[in-house]
Amino acid sequence: MAGTSATIVAGLTAAALATVGYLGHRAAETVPPDLRREASGTPAPAPKAPRGSHPAALPPRSGLGQRVVYSLGRDRVWLVDAGDTVRRTFGVSPSTVDPAPGTYRVTSRSGKVTGSDGVPVEHVVRFAGVDGTVIGFSAAVDGSAPVLDPRERTGGIRETRADGAAMWKFATIGRTVVVVP
Repeated sequence: MAGTSATIVAGLTAAALATVGYLGHRAAETVPPDLRREASGTPAPAPKAPRGSHPAALPPRSGLGQRVVYSLGRDRVWLVDAGDTVRRTFGVSPSTVDPAPGTYRVTSRSGKVTGSDGVPVEHVVRFAGVDGTVIGFSAAVDGSAPVLDPRERTGGIRETRADGAAMWKFATIGRTVVVVP
């Protein structure tokens, strides 16, 4: 009887493996083209925002406490209160030079200056530098978005005038700025 049971179990196992193999093959053959990727051993790029989250949701692992969070991949800023409550979030126009992900502090501020692209800007909040290029948030006085030339090294992350005014009030000297990918 033991030999018969073993034969039955082996037969059922083989049938189950064949069924799973067939279903796997069918699933692979019917993948929509926009979901396919080459099996090169290189993982597919990660999405910019976690699945199921709101595009303006505060990124995970972006620090604690009162801070400015800047997402390089989403071109978005969050002004976060001490209780981890988002006070304001807004999109920005990036500069040609990005700071490395990490934690910084606001080092200087200027009410009105001329940006590295020659445009008058206000509410400048500086927090990093990359190979001599100063990185900071600012708003063009005329409300324009920057025209980026990838051959020029600029560090101005542009925001609207209203967002610039909010940043100016929030990001005082020493305020933490967390840059995330």
